[in-house]
Amino acid sequence: MTIEELAGALELSLIVLGVVFLAVNLRVGRDIWRFWRRRAGALLVWPAPAPPYYALNLAIGVMLGVLLFVTVFLVPRPAGSIFGEAMMFVYYGYLLPLSTRILRGLYADGVWTDSGFMAYGDIGGLTWKAGTTDTLVLASRLRAFARTLTIPGTRLGEVRRMLREKIGEHAIEFDDGPGLHLGSRDTRESV
Repeated sequence: MTIEELAGALELSLIVLGVVFLAVNLRVGRDIWRFWRRRAGALLVWPAPAPPYYALNLAIGVMLGVLLFVTVFLVPRPAGSIFGEAMMFVYYGYLLPLSTRILRGLYADGVWTDSGFMAYGDIGGLTWKAGTTDTLVLASRLRAFARTLTIPGTRLGEVRRMLREKIGEHAIEFDDGPGLHLGSRDTRESV
């Protein structure tokens, strides 16, 4: 393999990485935008814990910023490789730190879980998973998946009370949709 072929393969891999990171950036950016739009309706929220290897991710963002600066101003390279580096820099340098500021908890129109937002109308069931931390598991009524929300011990009682209120207001409907509903119990006791 010649140097030119190797350089072409490297440029192609950076373009592919750029496309992948563009998709990730759009998804994370959408989550940040949705949070900014909903934050005024926060009822009971708390900061998310820092993700694992957060400092390493920030260091990667700084290194990508330096590499992008060198690539653009000192050693001109093809636009495809700059695109890939720029998309990775946007993710590690900006979007990842901003996404850690999304507050988890209960909002006026839904719950912001550890993996994203779930509207109250989309919740088909909930349960608690006990362990070293209390975790609320929310099952979707629309699709076969569940989201989890890790709850700090100091907020557990408040979360339970607010979920009971939302069930009482019929914002969360367990008895709606397919299935056998005998009406033999108060669904607020599920919380």
